[in-house]
Amino acid sequence: MRRRFGRRGAATVVALVVAASLVGCSGDDEEREAATDVVTSLAQALSAGELDDVPLSGARPAEAQEQLDTIVAGMGDVEPVVSGSAVEVYPDNGRATAELAWSWELGSATWDHTTTVELTGAGEDWSVRWSPALVESSLLEGEVLRARTVAAPRGAVLAGDGTAIVLPRPVVRYGIDKSLTDAATAATSAQALAEALGIDAAAFVQRVAAAGPRAFVEALVVRAEQADPNLLSGTPGVAALEGARDLAPTRTFAAPVLGTVGEATAEIVEESEGAVAAGDVVGLSGLQRRYDDTLRGTDGLSVVVVDAEGGEREVHAEEPVPGTNLATTLDVPLQTLAESALAEVGPASALVAVRPSDGALLAVANGPGAGGNNVATSGRFAPGSTFKVVSALALLRAGVAPDDAVECPATTTVDGRTFENYDDYPATALGRITLTAAVANSCNTAFLGNADLVGEGALAEAAAALGLGVDHDLGFPAYLGSVPAPEGATEAAASLIGQGRVQASPMAMATVAASVAAGRTVLPRLLPEVATEQVPPATPLTAEEASALQGFLRAVVTEGSGRALADLPGAPVGAKTGTAEFGTATPPATHAWMIATQGDLAVAVFVETGESGSRTAGPVLRRFLAGAAG
Repeated sequence: MRRRFGRRGAATVVALVVAASLVGCSGDDEEREAATDVVTSLAQALSAGELDDVPLSGARPAEAQEQLDTIVAGMGDVEPVVSGSAVEVYPDNGRATAELAWSWELGSATWDHTTTVELTGAGEDWSVRWSPALVESSLLEGEVLRARTVAAPRGAVLAGDGTAIVLPRPVVRYGIDKSLTDAATAATSAQALAEALGIDAAAFVQRVAAAGPRAFVEALVVRAEQADPNLLSGTPGVAALEGARDLAPTRTFAAPVLGTVGEATAEIVEESEGAVAAGDVVGLSGLQRRYDDTLRGTDGLSVVVVDAEGGEREVHAEEPVPGTNLATTLDVPLQTLAESALAEVGPASALVAVRPSDGALLAVANGPGAGGNNVATSGRFAPGSTFKVVSALALLRAGVAPDDAVECPATTTVDGRTFENYDDYPATALGRITLTAAVANSCNTAFLGNADLVGEGALAEAAAALGLGVDHDLGFPAYLGSVPAPEGATEAAASLIGQGRVQASPMAMATVAASVAAGRTVLPRLLPEVATEQVPPATPLTAEEASALQGFLRAVVTEGSGRALADLPGAPVGAKTGTAEFGTATPPATHAWMIATQGDLAVAVFVETGESGSRTAGPVLRRFLAGAAG
């Protein structure tokens, strides 16, 4: 079977429709009908690539078949559609002619051309004069056809300022060039190269063994600045080829969100139903995968005639159509800063920065402990005391004013379960304190003691007003949180302090902070060209409520658990710390959270396992805000 040639070399099955419109225009009717039958047979045979049943002259059938196979081998595993024109018979000299119309479906491109067929004979006995020019009119003996895909330039992923984030950057492709050594040595060198690069040695040795004798078998692609020019230097068959790949500024730059580009996996090839073939460069994950059809563009086509000496002349060309750029709202300096702030954090972590004025996601960073997972926008975790911003709004709506007194005992019991404040809660903030002080110092018991003021559905309604708990398709993996109706008094109390079944992503909590800063419900957006209709909250945030919440966040910094941010330069900072218990260990492990606002910037920091929001997430947040201000 011929090698398949399709879009980017994709397997393409072309339906064989042979339409022979063979109506004679001169000569004896019987001769014309006989010659027509031969041309019809020829068209069908060329479509199928089998000349066995075609009467030929000028070459033996086996020779003509061998020539045909050789000529079209470079066209891939595509059978052309061939049809014949009206036959012109010249009875005086025993010849007839007709035209053959060829149509090749080569991936996304079509090559249509015509050739002339000459017949010799008389009466009912006609044969085709075989010639390579039957396949392409300019072909001479010893020449063949070759079709090549002309790769379309991939669209760029753009930052918020319109500059390209992902663009071709220099890389080095390490691999084994089997043309440089024998099979046994190639296997030994493949083992050594795989071990040096830290990849699966057995699998790579197997791929090298299965490849052709002149193949280059890629082991690993690395950025040019990270390549070792002396890696296994002198080892037979080991090669390092310079090239380019579509890459972000750094290896980790928003990688779980933006995704990666590389050779198509077997799964992608299978799912494409012929649109993608092994070896094609496609989006493998993230936005690159989701918007691959847009970014990839449409490949072009070049059909050339190759002579015996390797010389080429082009007989057909279709220019590639470049892919379409994908705009994002990311701010490259802030994204880089966010990843730097997380660089030394061991557990899974994330930092999300939102611009409150328009909801633009400026940074969606995941720390190295996330293991390549997109914790930043799609993680699901109990938000702990950062959720008290939502609970405070619910209490405001229940009639508790910022300066109203609430009780903050060391412990409180709800439905038989005892709740307490965090370990180093300040003794000076116990007793009868204001709601502002309860938020500033993150007093669990003050919120739990007022749980009966929060009516059914009021907490979820307050969350929705701050952008949390309402699903939207934002065009990328996004989780905006969940505030389910509590099952019993204990869970209702736990929900008020961001425990129970309340969940949020770092992006969702950054959205809460952004909504407080903006004074309205903010919908985060990463892809400005993806239209998302915001679901309006049942009870929108009012200016008075926003002002009170802004005061609460500012008090956290001036008099509460966020004092470490008080001396940051620039606009006043508002914040809220959070610690959330999870798991079954005794004592339980805790998530560490901190959210903040400063000017037109709202930030959430999450660390999956930490001591507390202020001690674990706080330093990360401080590094980011200090860098952003600078």
